[in-house]
Amino acid sequence: MATKTQVPTTKTITGLPENTEAALTYVLGWVTGLIFLLLEKENKKIRFHAMQSIVTFGVLQVVIFVPFIGWILSPLVGLLAFILWLILIVKAYQGEMLVLPIAGEFAKKQLK
Repeated sequence: MATKTQVPTTKTITGLPENTEAALTYVLGWVTGLIFLLLEKENKKIRFHAMQSIVTFGVLQVVIFVPFIGWILSPLVGLLAFILWLILIVKAYQGEMLVLPIAGEFAKKQLK
């Protein structure tokens, strides 16, 4: 009879599996990123996802609200933000560290 071995999960502040908590950092954009950044003091992976969420979706929200440029580009930016949001949630849930070109590198530097 085969036995299943449990893969050890890294400790998180909420007690949820690390991949679930990582995905949750993106659910409400920069807001959940900020919440998890403030709550999670030890898990570097969760802190990275939280910071990347804050930077990425914070900047996108500012761009959408910039007068004239934001109003013209907001439908396109909104669509791209939605697609990026889905990709980030799925990749984080799968346990992958998807580092975005500018926001991800900036997030890494902030957490050192």
